[in-house]
Amino acid sequence: MIALPAKTRIWIAAGVTDLRRGFTGLSAQVQTKLEQSPFSGHVFVFRGRRGDLIKILWYDGDGLCLFAKRLERGRFVWPQATSGTVSLTRAQLSMLLEGIDWRRPERTWEPQLSV
Repeated sequence: MIALPAKTRIWIAAGVTDLRRGFTGLSAQVQTKLEQSPFSGHVFVFRGRRGDLIKILWYDGDGLCLFAKRLERGRFVWPQATSGTVSLTRAQLSMLLEGIDWRRPERTWEPQLSV
């Protein structure tokens, strides 16, 4: 996982994105559809049509970084909305990158009061 500064926001671009796009195309998508600046230092996550590939665009202060991840099995969990953005926490981004359902993570145990 990349080390993000403390105030970095993480945005998922809802819907499907043409992942043939690179730095320029995804930056334009951030500006026009998400109405954000790609140079803000925030993280923008895009998913392809099949759902097994995502691309992440992030400005680290020196230049734009473009990361890609493809799952060999399964699909990335994505919001049902077809447009707009969804904000994630760092923990949710980590779960997303692992292919875990970040919307409703379940604890493996419930704390009990010991008396």
